[in-house]
Amino acid sequence: MLIFRYLARDFLSSASAVTIVLLMIVMSGRFVKYLAEAAAGDMDAGILFALIGYRLPGFLELIIPLACFLGILLAYGRLYVQSEMTVMIACGMSQTKLTLYTLVPAFIVAILSSYLSLFATPDGARNVEALISGQNERGDLDGMTAGHFYPIQKGKGVTYTEEINKEGLMSDVFLAEHHPDSEYGDQLILTVSKTGEQKNSDDGMDYLVLKDGYRIEGIPGQANYKITRFEEYGQSMKKQAPDRRNRKKYQILTTSELMLAKEPEQVAELQWRFSVPILVLVMSLIAIPLSKTNQRQGRFSKMIPAILIYMVYLVMLNSARSALEEELIPTFIGLWFVHFLFFIIAILLLYFPSIKLWIKHNTPLVRR
Repeated sequence: MLIFRYLARDFLSSASAVTIVLLMIVMSGRFVKYLAEAAAGDMDAGILFALIGYRLPGFLELIIPLACFLGILLAYGRLYVQSEMTVMIACGMSQTKLTLYTLVPAFIVAILSSYLSLFATPDGARNVEALISGQNERGDLDGMTAGHFYPIQKGKGVTYTEEINKEGLMSDVFLAEHHPDSEYGDQLILTVSKTGEQKNSDDGMDYLVLKDGYRIEGIPGQANYKITRFEEYGQSMKKQAPDRRNRKKYQILTTSELMLAKEPEQVAELQWRFSVPILVLVMSLIAIPLSKTNQRQGRFSKMIPAILIYMVYLVMLNSARSALEEELIPTFIGLWFVHFLFFIIAILLLYFPSIKLWIKHNTPLVRR
């Protein structure tokens, strides 16, 4: 039991460290993308952290299997390099016992992955979908604050107001619009007014109603421009275009709903959710023989071939998922044949030396 706790602690600590590093990399990349959308006015900056939080289970669902795999390689690789595993084997640690000791913490990680893939990730996806839908329905000036330039019309314009009172009335409003494809050429329109407010019409269109100001239209660098003074002027503020990102609606369905579904895409999604914990267990089995190394090779010697095997596993799973969605393979085969194939590979890697030794000792010598 002491050896089991030692192996489990080493394995889980390595896997946790890898998880934290990979999670920070993935989250920072996603956060930069959301930050760019917020800077362009496509998204309210106030929901950035909520989006990241709701996407966290999905990030962990993809990271944990790889972290578990790398955790075994790093932990056991260190034990082999420092000859600790050699001593354990000399004291009676068999390949079967080492496999069982490894599968116990791996099974705990697989349970966590099951919760993420079956429940937490779909819940997070639904919350993200609700936030994105709310962003698509907001007006161009929703979220505007006083004293800051605010992008509008997908970055083609900018507006500014000195002050906004509690009733939403703006004072000292500035509006600049760039129309590179207008009939007059590369046209710039500047509008300045003393007051302004956002109003909604009966047809659902948003307007910025400006009062007591003037409007300048012209092409930068040319003296040909037009100034129009007005008492009241309404500027149309179109709703943001629908989100063009490829969102598959069945990904936000609950697992219980997917179990009752018959559509190929929904069946493929259900099998993918169950594949995540299976991936953890199978790759844990494969990592045990791949972690075997010596002092000359170093603990990282088999890292590249191990990661290649993991990538091939994922590529085959994604290919099988696409084939299942397109009804190219039957449902009962689905993604299961990929798991079965790599399970056989894991068994061969684990017991190939023993099988080879048994064959060598039981093959009769041929005398000439």
